[in-house]
Parts: sequence; structure tokens; C-alpha cells
Amino acid sequence: MADEGRHEAPLLNVLGSLHSLLLSGPGVEDLLAEQARVAAKVVEPPSSCGVTTRYDGQPRTLVASDPRAALIDERQYALGEGPCLESLEKGVAVSVTDQSRETRWGRYGDAALELGVKSSLSLPLTVDAQTIAAMNLYGYDRPGQFTEADRERAAAFADQAATTLAFAVRAVRQSQLSEQLEHALTSRSIIDQALGLLMGQQKCDAKTAFELLRRHSQNNNRKLRDVAADLIARHTGQPPVDSRTFESGHADGSLSNGSAPT
Repeated sequence: MADEGRHEAPLLNVLGSLHSLLLSGPGVEDLLAEQARVAAKVVEPPSSCGVTTRYDGQPRTLVASDPRAALIDERQYALGEGPCLESLEKGVAVSVTDQSRETRWGRYGDAALELGVKSSLSLPLTVDAQTIAAMNLYGYDRPGQFTEADRERAAAFADQAATTLAFAVRAVRQSQLSEQLEHALTSRSIIDQALGLLMGQQKCDAKTAFELLRRHSQNNNRKLRDVAADLIARHTGQPPVDSRTFESGHADGSLSNGSAPT
């Protein structure tokens, strides 16, 4: 019980550090880097940690607590086998108690021993029911370095790390969505201005003006916004401006204090 209590406080501390990191609002890359650094300290004695994901169909180490962990990850990628790849592909925990007796990955086994790996533990990081990364812990002290208590703490950390990562990914997606909505609103403003010009030129209604703009867009294989922007530029001699900026009086910076133009 005393040994269990000795490890419980450090685990609570590292889990708390993830919450603090999330609240500080770092990028996903910074978040992963901190997770790798902290994960290496979850077990006793501390190990090293690499975080593996897939990018353009190929396994990549996003971050590592030290160069040695990254090298072990990279060796598995080159050989096409190893515990981190199995954890990433199957979404399961993969434990290696004694690397010298491990037979699941022949070529990797020799490479791991050359790099000093005595035991390892790879855990999937799952976001929205999809394994997007694997957290790999490598021990160099002795076979059986990761006890049952270590594995439980590492699994708890991986679950929390995945949850933290999920919030970060959602924040990125929300930011991207906001940018897309902002772009769409700006496009709508420019198109509306172009429609007004066409309605004045052609003495037509808005529906007819939009059809003229759309037809020109299709015939020239160009985006509707770009066609509208060109039309505005040709008739005003200036590039289009998002009309929503007029509401705040910052379209050209001259009305920033709310005074009337002179």
C-alpha cells in the first residue's frame, strides 16, 4: 500500500499538468511534445517516450522525449515491424517484458537490443474512436522494467492524454471552421457588391444578375468570388473590400476614432 501511494501522487501531478497545458492553449505539436516529456516520467525509473502517428500513409514520430526514443521508433519504420507499429495499426496496448526473449518481430528484436532496449510498452492514443497515435515507452535498465502498476499508470496517462488531445484537435477543427465561415462571409459580401454593379449596368433584377455572374464563372472555370472581385476591380479601380468592415469603421483605417471624413 505504501508503494502504491508513493506512485499515486506523481500520477495525479502529471495528469494535472496535462489539464494545465490544455488550458494554456498551446498548439497540438506543443501539446504532444509535453505529453512525451511527461509520459517518460510516469513509470519508475523514468523511461523515454516517442509518439508515433501516420502522415501521408507513412509512420512518423511526431515528438520524442529524447533522441534515443526517436531512433528506436525510426528503426521500426525502416524495418516495417515492431511494437509501436502494431499498437498504432491495431489500436491495442503492446507490452514487451524482456526484449532479449521477444520473438514477435525478428529483425526489430536485434535492432532494439543493439539500441539498449530491455523492455517496452506501446499504448494507443484514441480520439473519437480512432487511433491517431501510439505512445511508446522504452526501458533500458532491466527486463520486466514495466511492472503491472507501471502499466496501469501508463494506461491511465494514455487515456487522459488522448482525451486532452481530443480537446486540442476539436479546438483546431473549430478554428478551421471559423476561418472557413469567415471566408464564406467575405465571399458573400464581394459577390453581393458585384451583383449590385451588374444590376445597375444591365438594369436587371438580382436573380438575373446572379445568373450572369454564375454563367461567366462556369464558362471561364473560375470561382464565383474571383469573377466578382475582378468585376469590382475593373469598375472601381480598387480591389474589393469586405463590406462588413464598414460597420466598425475600419475599412481603410480613416474612421478608427468614429469621426466623420474630412
